[in-house]
Amino acid sequence: MDVSFLGGPQPQLGVGVVAPFDFALDRELWRWVPDDVSLHLTRTPFVPVEVSLDLARLVSEHETLHAAVQALCAVSPQVIAYACTSGSFVGGTAGERAMCAAMTQAGEVPALTTSGAALEALHEIGARRIAVVTPYTKSVTRSLEEYLAEAGITVTGRAYLGLTRHIWKVPYRDVVDMARAAVVGAADALFISCTNLPTYDVIPQLEAELRMPVLSANQVTMWAALRAIGVRAVGPYQALLDPVARSGPAAMTGTQPPPRSAPRPTPEAALAGPPAPPDADPGDGPEPPPYLPDDPGRRPPV
Repeated sequence: MDVSFLGGPQPQLGVGVVAPFDFALDRELWRWVPDDVSLHLTRTPFVPVEVSLDLARLVSEHETLHAAVQALCAVSPQVIAYACTSGSFVGGTAGERAMCAAMTQAGEVPALTTSGAALEALHEIGARRIAVVTPYTKSVTRSLEEYLAEAGITVTGRAYLGLTRHIWKVPYRDVVDMARAAVVGAADALFISCTNLPTYDVIPQLEAELRMPVLSANQVTMWAALRAIGVRAVGPYQALLDPVARSGPAAMTGTQPPPRSAPRPTPEAALAGPPAPPDADPGDGPEPPPYLPDDPGRRPPV
């Protein structure tokens, strides 16, 4: 059979992705990628450690990154992204920059990380005060807040699950509930951390409900990687990606919709805690307890 008329395959741009060994959301990354771009994923070696600051340090060691980047360079990607939020914020902003430099040196191509992409995305939408949602433990969530504070970003509220494994099994409804709990003060945007936490389909819903831009770890990673090679990420009605979305409800950054009536305080708001003063250190004051769904049976198995 003559198939010469097909003329393909069409040329592809390549994005290399270094992910932690337990990353399970390959398909979610692909959903932000247009048809003329291919993702090439590799993973860090397995280590018998649960999600923690120790694991974040292990999966971001420069020797580990060097080996992963060299493996990816066999297929000649145009850019390399390190797809792990905690692994790229655990060393602070200096550590994140050092990771990018190490990957660039190993592969001789531009490199970026999820945490660096998050700061770039926050700058893009002009957000300086944000609410934060994480699946992490208290200590890992605090480390994220310290990273953001170092970059001049104030966290106004947070909600976290306290998980140490199986994060990819968290259902969308728990992500949405945490987002509602975290947004308790005047915030410019919401950031949902962790590349293993599913977020793609809930971003438009949350932007419409909360009336602010919603950024997620996988979203900002793909947005920044594709932008680095001159390509736009695809995504339905997401303020970071879609100019139409920015001119809609999500453009009302930091403005909460007026209540229909004087609402009673909700358990979610109590869990998230009061908004931090503008000049407060993210470590000041009592820490809120982990966010827990109303029905404990809804939590993913651990």
